[in-house]
Amino acid sequence: MKYVSYWHDSAPAFAGATQGPVDGHYDVAVIGGGFTGLAAARQLAKAGAKVVVLEAERVGWGASGRNGGHLNNGLAHSYLAAKAELGKERAVALYRALDESIDTIEALIAEEGIDCNFRRAGKLKLASKPQHLAAIARNFEAVNAEVDPDTALLRADDLKGEVGSRFFGAMLSKKSAMMHMGRYVVGLGEAAKRHGATIFEGAAVTEHRESGGRHLLKTARGSASADAVLVATGAYTSANFGYFRRRIIAVGSFLIATRPLTDAEVAATMPGNRTCVTSMNIGNYFRLAPDNRLIFGGRARFSASSDQRSDAKSGAILKASLAEIFPQLAHVEIDYCWGGLVDMTRDRFPRAGYHDGVWYAMGYSGHGAQLSTHLGIMMADAILGRPDRNPLKGLEWPAVPGHFGKPWFLPMVGMYYKMLDRIQ
Repeated sequence: MKYVSYWHDSAPAFAGATQGPVDGHYDVAVIGGGFTGLAAARQLAKAGAKVVVLEAERVGWGASGRNGGHLNNGLAHSYLAAKAELGKERAVALYRALDESIDTIEALIAEEGIDCNFRRAGKLKLASKPQHLAAIARNFEAVNAEVDPDTALLRADDLKGEVGSRFFGAMLSKKSAMMHMGRYVVGLGEAAKRHGATIFEGAAVTEHRESGGRHLLKTARGSASADAVLVATGAYTSANFGYFRRRIIAVGSFLIATRPLTDAEVAATMPGNRTCVTSMNIGNYFRLAPDNRLIFGGRARFSASSDQRSDAKSGAILKASLAEIFPQLAHVEIDYCWGGLVDMTRDRFPRAGYHDGVWYAMGYSGHGAQLSTHLGIMMADAILGRPDRNPLKGLEWPAVPGHFGKPWFLPMVGMYYKMLDRIQ
């Protein structure tokens, strides 16, 4: 078993990084070489801006290369809850932004000729318990009537041709898609480079200060300056951007991937070939990879660390969950086990905008694979002075009380959600 991301291991390496020292002056410096940062850099470069991307590791190293491979439209949690908290206008705008984000990715892939197995698959929100279907049905009724008619409510019998496991119904979101995340992020980086962006890997920003209207950025590879800065680092935001660290909770999300399944195993397990997520608070999400591996993920453990030791512990928990949901795969070989950090906000809504001299987009709370490209382009347009289409503009973002970067409270949060899953 390999303790590396399947997306990293099965994609070509990015070959467009600039060698030599970080130096020079730029119109815009983008911090973070994931979906958000690269999409913004491409948009800026296409408009003629001189842009540099400063990536601490390598292109797609963070959440963009460590996720489950889902491009799910709709909100990360209940539309009804979003309406109650944000108001209908904002909830609808955010829902539609997530729909549009998949259109944006599909158009970008076509324009740049990125080979990443993009496919409109549809997403199933699966009811793990009988009582969960009622809540899913209430949410479906509101979504279908108010914002997304391309949805359907499925009963248990409808799922026989979808998933080879016992669930009690589901909401189908038909616009949802899937793709090979590793190939996409490399293709996105190559597109940004092709349009004129300068991309440095291994260039973590160790110091940032603003002086005389210029941003000064120091890295281990040298220093550069810029007229504007976009922070697109999510859960991997460094301590020198404390404002964001106090508002982002880094939570581990872990995955395993089986060996390629046979045609008979696919037919018995995932005949619908959609993206799937269960309704438990500590739930699971799964889909088939392009080579028919089952990619199976979840919170597994409430941890803010992702290394081989932590990933292995979580992988064992995920394997047990896989066997519970799909007994027919209980003894299938696991080829990959990996983890990554998800940038959660307290209310699980993303944030994007401008604060104290810097632009930012982050806090995707598990829905970043689809929204990040779209929001990166929106932030680039705002920097360029184009009409501001940001659906999150002006949304209050208070700090998490007692949180300064290391989420010491995660074990207690995990215990709380485990208790809810037992009683609900």
